[in-house]
Amino acid sequence: MESYDVWTCAETPGTLPAPRRGRPVDGGLLGRETELTHLRAALAGHRLVTVTGAAGMGKSRLVAAVVEAGAVVWVGEGGEGGDGGLAERVARVAWRVSGAGGVGDGAGGDVGGGVGGVRQAEAVVQPDSPTGGLVAPRSPRTPEHSRNPDLRHTPDPAPHAPVPGVPTPDAPAPGTPDPVAALRALPHPLLVLDGVDPVHAECVGLVQGLLMALPALKVLVTARRALGLGEEHVLRLGALGLTGPAVELFLERGSSATGRELRYGDDGLAAAERICRLLEGVPLAIELAAGQLTRHSVTDLAARLERDQCWLTGPHPGPRRHRSLRDAVGAGYRLCERESRVVWARASVFAGSFTEPTAVFLCAGSGVEPHQVPGLLAQLAASGVLETLGEPGGVRPSRYRMTRAARDFGAERLREAGESTVALDRHALHYRRVAAVAENLWANGQQRQAVRLVREEYDDLAALVRRARSRPGQAEGALETVVSLWFWWAVHGHAAQGYAQLRRLLPLVEADSPVLPRARWLTAWLGTGDPEPARELLGRAWTGAVLAGDDATVGRIAHVEGVLAWRDGSLGVAESCFAQAADLIPPGAPGGPSPTVSLAALAIVQSYRSPRTARRTAHRALCIPGVAADSWATLLARYALAVTDHPTHPSRSRHRARRALATIDTRIDAPQGTAALLRLIADVECGRAADGGWGAFVPNAAPPLPGRDA
Repeated sequence: MESYDVWTCAETPGTLPAPRRGRPVDGGLLGRETELTHLRAALAGHRLVTVTGAAGMGKSRLVAAVVEAGAVVWVGEGGEGGDGGLAERVARVAWRVSGAGGVGDGAGGDVGGGVGGVRQAEAVVQPDSPTGGLVAPRSPRTPEHSRNPDLRHTPDPAPHAPVPGVPTPDAPAPGTPDPVAALRALPHPLLVLDGVDPVHAECVGLVQGLLMALPALKVLVTARRALGLGEEHVLRLGALGLTGPAVELFLERGSSATGRELRYGDDGLAAAERICRLLEGVPLAIELAAGQLTRHSVTDLAARLERDQCWLTGPHPGPRRHRSLRDAVGAGYRLCERESRVVWARASVFAGSFTEPTAVFLCAGSGVEPHQVPGLLAQLAASGVLETLGEPGGVRPSRYRMTRAARDFGAERLREAGESTVALDRHALHYRRVAAVAENLWANGQQRQAVRLVREEYDDLAALVRRARSRPGQAEGALETVVSLWFWWAVHGHAAQGYAQLRRLLPLVEADSPVLPRARWLTAWLGTGDPEPARELLGRAWTGAVLAGDDATVGRIAHVEGVLAWRDGSLGVAESCFAQAADLIPPGAPGGPSPTVSLAALAIVQSYRSPRTARRTAHRALCIPGVAADSWATLLARYALAVTDHPTHPSRSRHRARRALATIDTRIDAPQGTAALLRLIADVECGRAADGGWGAFVPNAAPPLPGRDA
């Protein structure tokens, strides 16, 4: 089996840089001023500093800038640098793979390929001194390098099996120089170990031994995860700011690629910002995307990146694995064990953040035990594949989010493994349950929890609906999900999104589907801004609800009919419809507004002709069992009570409105109701007549969409 050296000296063999000071920072490093300052301070106060981050974050460039900047002085035997700055001789070390199928530079082959080989830690520094070079102890290791890029796995051989021709830790290679002696000959040495991920475990022992033997030594490491030594200072390198440095980097690299200065108008700058947002501020991805401006316009490039990112390629001054986003991400994938690869691929179906229990449900199986998933998630997070959201160890469990490039890469691996269908089915099943849980929480008085659940899971709920349009047999489940989230669309100001989703899904569902009456009613309610299509939908929904014996849906259809009549000025019809709705909708019935909402609307309509009757109706709305747990319905009932007092008792009306605003649960975002209360207070204070209150009961209307009629 052919062995390969992982580290070789980055400088010309047999030499070290001559003593220098004050070398300028590479002008290509943008948006890292804060990180440069932090890294310099860390080097001044710690002997071991590790710069970590996901692939393409610019770890090596940051370290190179610090080592070569004016704040770091390279001196010789004379001991320059008495100004208090760092005085070091630098031995720069980088890893490289030689031999077939290695994992180093990502050149050639697929991202999951590579033949089995022996992993060795070998650092070579050849200073111009009689002490010779630095060679770290070699530690043979047999990583898993499946020839196939999918999730299949061939068991590893024995981890410490002797390999012919490869020295073992107890039998170093003949003539190996003493690393301690080599570094001791340098005054105040700084050892830079760049990209040690392929030999991470070996580096731990090497660095620990060198630091113990050489009190004057400082070590600067770049890796995707920390070494884990007790005296280690870790600097986590994140993405560039999306509105400033990222766009600046994109425009500068685009100008270099096209050979002309890029000057965009508002639309072009918006597309550039969109590109940087899609690429999540990753410097490598932004540079590769900027190179594509020679082939694509900025708007076309943004549209293509919306679909996929791993296709990005281009020239890059760094390692060859950085000339392709797929290879940059794949280099980390090939360093993962088989179970981590499986979890990475299966978790790629998540469009947003997810919890640990959700990942266990979706990722466990076929060789991955449920109890293994939390540890594998932590490993992927430590390697930069996943981002950890929330406070670790807090009251609420942490959430994970996969970076976009890693998600696209994992989706490719999932398709090649033939597991996409199963993973997407599990994803759809779970998030249909999430929508049902959210609706039950809302109906049972836990409205804060319902809103928080939808807000946290919204990206994946939207992904479920989006994917269902292209997956046979999934449209009905997606429509049920959208209907379950009625409160998110109608109460929380997202009516346009809900209306669009419903109009797209309705034509895809079978005509005898039991969810159609509720879906048509909800579509009509969200689309009251266009009365004619709304009335047609209500007519078709009424037939299905009556045949199904669904009194709650029949009552809610009557409520929307009342809203439309109110809009048209037919107050008598509106009054009759709201009274019918209040009688038909059972208290606590899930799937839509409670009878309290219909009674509140009825009270406002009655206030035009009989304020006393309207006041009794408003009090009746507040006395329905369970209304205290329904914050939104209570808000509308209090608003109705304040409106009924406006014509005869304006000061009392203003007092009621202010009390309603003071007691509203701010975590239940009900923009229409809140805005209606504020308008009422303004009308009272200005002596104006009330606006009628119609807007408090109508979701933000959406225009009709082109396409088939529902």
